[in-house]
Amino acid sequence: MKGVILAGGLGTRLYPLTWATNKHLLPIYDKPMIFYPIDTLVKAGIKDVLVVSSGPHAGHFLRVLKNGKELGLNHLEYAFQEKPDGGIADALALAKDFADDGPITVVLGDNTTDADIKKEVSSFKDGAFVFLKKVPDPERYGVPEFDSKNKIIKIEEKPKSPKSNYAVTGLYIYDHSVFEIVKKIKPSDRGQLEITDVNNEYIKKQTLNWAELNGFWTDAGTFASLFKASSYWANK
Repeated sequence: MKGVILAGGLGTRLYPLTWATNKHLLPIYDKPMIFYPIDTLVKAGIKDVLVVSSGPHAGHFLRVLKNGKELGLNHLEYAFQEKPDGGIADALALAKDFADDGPITVVLGDNTTDADIKKEVSSFKDGAFVFLKKVPDPERYGVPEFDSKNKIIKIEEKPKSPKSNYAVTGLYIYDHSVFEIVKKIKPSDRGQLEITDVNNEYIKKQTLNWAELNGFWTDAGTFASLFKASSYWANK
């Protein structure tokens, strides 16, 4: 299993902070934001990682992460997304060669959690796996709809009327067929290749499974969530 951290985008919701550097290098308490998803992967036994970045501050990652050895990684690679507003799935497409026909665990670079995903990573065989979390504001996220057997039948991106109070967190496991799926999906109304569309393709094939994250989780893409994440880790 290899790991991919998607740390692109321009972080416009965090201007003027992100005029200075990439969003994923902003501090959450005493560490740069991207240290948290790296730690999640390392604790799950994943030591080979690709960081996908974009925008004018992409070079800053080299100075902060170096070759990854100090963070517990055996191997660290970097990729550059030409279109910072191309979407999560567009960034994921850059990991095809790195994945080398094997499975990958994907983490969004602004996600922080203290949940342990080692069991799900080590038992993964094929298809796709998503991690969910109950949130007070599901309309900010991809939201799953369940059938009577608690199986996900659809994921809706940023719905006005959410079908559940679960958010699809920015933590996924995919088999190698994910790259063929990314090639086939079309840009959304936002002009982006959406990871929700990728997940819905796995749902159509009935190969998507899920688990609820145990422990703390938040993204850190807004001032409020950045503060929430910093407060939690400071107290912990």
